[in-house]
Amino acid sequence: MEKLLIVDDNDDIRKQLKWGLGRDYALELAKDANHALTQFRRHKPAVVTLDLGLPPHEDTSEEGFRCLTEILTMTPGTKVIVITGNDGRENALKAVQMGAYDFYRKPIDLNELQIIIKRAFHLASLEEENRRLLDASPLGPDEGHGIIGQCPKMQEVFAAIRKVAESNVSVLITGESGTGKELAARAIHARSPRRENAFVAINCGAIPENLLEAELFGHEKGAFTGAHSRIQGKFEYAHQGTLFLDEIGELPPSLQVKLLRFLQEKVIQRVGGREDIEVDARILSATNIDIHQAMEAGTFREDLFYRIGVVSINLPPLRERGEDILILANLFLRRNCREHNRDTGGFSVESATCLRTYDWPGNVRELENKIQRAVIMSNTPFIVPEDLGFDETAALAAIWSPPPASATLREGRELLEQHMIRTALKEHPGNMGKVAEVLGIARPTLYDLIKKYNLSH
Repeated sequence: MEKLLIVDDNDDIRKQLKWGLGRDYALELAKDANHALTQFRRHKPAVVTLDLGLPPHEDTSEEGFRCLTEILTMTPGTKVIVITGNDGRENALKAVQMGAYDFYRKPIDLNELQIIIKRAFHLASLEEENRRLLDASPLGPDEGHGIIGQCPKMQEVFAAIRKVAESNVSVLITGESGTGKELAARAIHARSPRRENAFVAINCGAIPENLLEAELFGHEKGAFTGAHSRIQGKFEYAHQGTLFLDEIGELPPSLQVKLLRFLQEKVIQRVGGREDIEVDARILSATNIDIHQAMEAGTFREDLFYRIGVVSINLPPLRERGEDILILANLFLRRNCREHNRDTGGFSVESATCLRTYDWPGNVRELENKIQRAVIMSNTPFIVPEDLGFDETAALAAIWSPPPASATLREGRELLEQHMIRTALKEHPGNMGKVAEVLGIARPTLYDLIKKYNLSH
């Protein structure tokens, strides 16, 4: 159970709160500042309710302010809810300025206070998750500019990269736009015996066909108008290194033939030249199109496919990567806060929900852009949905959409079960043990519920 420290010198109030909150939280009670600080050091509760008027100075807020200051000094992220009398609003506002999470004015209504406490625990839990995800991020010396992830599908990608890196085979990397195909290619190069030599990248779909051949293979002086000198192409620059052909599905048929010749014979000819030039370059390529469909349509050579795709690695879309979304979001958040000299406490509950449930058609690239926008636009201590360009109403609906008024209690319970199972399945794709653990049920029970509600897993 979550730990809650209640600090109040009034015996009746302590009893009232113990009776009203004892079933939901592991309570620790204290009647003065010194006792409260001892309990806090021992139990480290995430949330504290604090009466400012404590002995031996019950008529002032001196002891309450001292207790608040020491708690926040020990653990700055503690959510302290100040409880004050009707005439203590000024002191309560001062406490909030000092770092208290919120204040509540007596007389105590348990239902209202429970909402504030629950919200405080939500926020404390989210902040802890942010810290955990940051700690879990496998940062390299480049502070996360490389490819990262912890979901099962990305672990398969990393395993494939490790296996192919030491070899010299051609690798085809597939995946939607923005999934990090070039990062994967750079990771292969960085782990390969060629790591000390050049990594040369070119986007085959970004250069007009009449210029692409010269970019790739170079040209001789006088080969065409404006060719005033001999120029080496990307192949020669990648000698003893790696050549990365991005969007290879856009490569014109005439250049597909020349690429196939290189892969077979390891020689090229510059545009306008007759000399065969030996080049030792490893070919990595990537595409976001359906290459098999392109072969059926006759726009991509089948024999070239088998040459460039000795090994194929598919990068999953971000929407299928579960917890990786928040790992990456926290990574981009920290990096952009540093670059823009900004500070933030992380993501609010609603914005974290948006990040998890959004479909991410632009994948990791879109996520990075949204985080950068949020850091620049945010005016609040935490990143909220509006900062990310999301609608807050939609965010709240994503957390839980109530059943219609006509629904029975059983129907409402089933709707909630379906929602929670879908959310857990999305956050932990392919890891049924983790899904069952998050939901607090046995794995056989989980499978029964998935079958009952006809859910995809």
